[in-house]
Amino acid sequence: MTQQIVLITGALFGMLAVIFGAFGAHALQKVLSNEQLKSFETGVKYQMYHALVLLFIGSYFKVPNSAIYYAFVIGIILFSFSIYGLVLSDAKGKKMKFLGPITPLGGLLLIVGWALLIYKISQTIHG
Repeated sequence: MTQQIVLITGALFGMLAVIFGAFGAHALQKVLSNEQLKSFETGVKYQMYHALVLLFIGSYFKVPNSAIYYAFVIGIILFSFSIYGLVLSDAKGKKMKFLGPITPLGGLLLIVGWALLIYKISQTIHG
């Protein structure tokens, strides 16, 4: 895993979070209920938080850890994008219920990414 790939991925997820956030705040505000909009915003927030973490990882580590990178990338996709799918499909009256169990798997991968990051930083400091 190269620094450049990690940084580009972080920047891409950050850019998409801004686009999705604007889409939710403007285009979806009239279509979604308050509860749906809040869920959509949660997906956007978590996507942005973890985009920033990817930028940190790409900037801080000369050789980023692939396991950390993939935990965050797959976690973002499973967590945030399943929320987007659930909310948008629910708004259309055809909720894709199969996405429901995917969201916590994404959350678990995000937690794993944080745990691996803690380990990597502790090894860097004490190593």
